[in-house]
Amino acid sequence: RLVNATSAMLICRDAWGARPARPGGPHHTITRMTLHHEAVVLGDNRNAPERLRKDQRYHLDKGWIDIAYHVAVDRNGNLYELRSTELAGDTATDYDTTGHFLVLCEGDFDQEPVSEAQLHGTAQAFAWAAQNFHLKTDTLAGHRDFAQTSCPGKNLYAHLSSGDLKRRIDE
Repeated sequence: RLVNATSAMLICRDAWGARPARPGGPHHTITRMTLHHEAVVLGDNRNAPERLRKDQRYHLDKGWIDIAYHVAVDRNGNLYELRSTELAGDTATDYDTTGHFLVLCEGDFDQEPVSEAQLHGTAQAFAWAAQNFHLKTDTLAGHRDFAQTSCPGKNLYAHLSSGDLKRRIDE
């Protein structure tokens, strides 16, 4: 089953094999958008659903209610439904994710380039959030802007810091 997200299609949790989320978690109102990367080389793009299942297992094993992010984007630009946007995400670093719409790009962008399709999918996810939650693109930042981390990796962050990603969102 696919869920229509403005002009983008979102692969629902059942389609990628997500486990049910645990009950609970802090409700929040989304006021900004934050970009993350996996920090693990994806390899073949067909590995994306398995990578998400591994992430979810790891996050559940940490005691979190679900996978930490709201949407994931694979190398081909496919968008995956992750955690409910009604609930704040989680992080292993020291910033408060309350109010953040969290997008995870699959890959390690300190080591690998970002594909054009992945940039397009990422822009679509943020454009949807901007429209749905009435956000301005100037609320978009990288994980490294809030915590001591290289996330979302130098190659992906370059598209954010140059304004390229914000231009794509506005298109």
